[in-house]
Amino acid sequence: MKHCKDCEPAQEVHWVAYMSVLLGMISEPFFGFLELFFKNTAEAISNKISFPFYRLMVFLKLGHYTYKPDEHDSWRSKCFWIEAERRGIKMYEFHLGIVRDIFIAEYKGKKITFDGLPRPEGKEADSLGWMDDKGIMKEKFLKEGIPVARGGVAWSFKKALKIFNSITKPVITKPNLGSRSRHTMIHLNTPDDLKIGFKKAKKLSPLVVIEEELNGYLFRGTLVGGKLVGVVKRDQPEITGDGVHTIRELLEKENERPERAGPIFHKIPIDKEAEAELARQNVKLDDISLKGKVVTFSQKTSRGCGGTTTEVTDIIHPDNKEMLEHVGRFLKDPLIGVDFIIEDITKSWHEEQHCGIIECNSLPFIDLHHYVLFGKSNNVAGKLWDLVLPESKID
Repeated sequence: MKHCKDCEPAQEVHWVAYMSVLLGMISEPFFGFLELFFKNTAEAISNKISFPFYRLMVFLKLGHYTYKPDEHDSWRSKCFWIEAERRGIKMYEFHLGIVRDIFIAEYKGKKITFDGLPRPEGKEADSLGWMDDKGIMKEKFLKEGIPVARGGVAWSFKKALKIFNSITKPVITKPNLGSRSRHTMIHLNTPDDLKIGFKKAKKLSPLVVIEEELNGYLFRGTLVGGKLVGVVKRDQPEITGDGVHTIRELLEKENERPERAGPIFHKIPIDKEAEAELARQNVKLDDISLKGKVVTFSQKTSRGCGGTTTEVTDIIHPDNKEMLEHVGRFLKDPLIGVDFIIEDITKSWHEEQHCGIIECNSLPFIDLHHYVLFGKSNNVAGKLWDLVLPESKID
């Protein structure tokens, strides 16, 4: 698979991602109809046949188990696995060809299976069918009074241009489904900019989101059992000027941080993307930095391109916490990741200009809370285990 810079931090096979979204759109009406009649029965059958199926595949040597995380497991899986071991929960992963992220957990005679991260037993939330769809989420949140960016979703560039012309600039383009900033472009001000962003997003999704760029910083809030259990600030790879050193010198100093040696946080690269971002800010590497001025080297916040995370759970304003928990009550799902933009998280979102939620995730990367560059680690994996297997709770 050819490496794609726009897919950072995790690579996608473009045509596979595109076709999976397209097939999902085509099949949704049919399976949605069947679900009304057979959902509870299907779930009951699935729970009964999963473990025998796994055992059969292993017996036939078509599948296998692994009992420790490996280099192919995400940091989300690893931090959850580590917390399971700390509690005495036996956790292992089932593999079937390229299929992975299917886990089994055993604790005091109880056995559960889950894909990615578990949810408590019980009726599945209806919102799981649409919360990852940014276009649908935006419409529903607007009606509910939850702040979101103005914009819409387009299949064609003609429709995208119509949306672009109706909203305040700059704008953002991104795939309608998916997360982690893959194929997302920001700071788009002209139709030519829009065309580039539209084509990038279109590689992963038939539908492209075009929306206003909100003012502020990117934050990730995670809700477990309807409660806000963690918030991290996600920053682009950047330096802050001191009025004495050049941008290059400050970058080199930043890259000397031992935490940036990997495997979680990485050095900030100087590549074509970084050069374009510097040009957008009208600065050069050998310019003396202005004191207090933040210089960014990428539009992305991913750790793989040098982005950082800061734990901010303890300083969030009560109104912002209530707004995020309102999202949890509205979605009625026990595990939600919420990405939102706000200038100052210590101030109420009612007072902030042009802030709001940009997307929700039903399979959030809880590792963002465990592995932070600044601040203390937040054991969100433990909070999720407390919900799913409360008998494993460690006092």
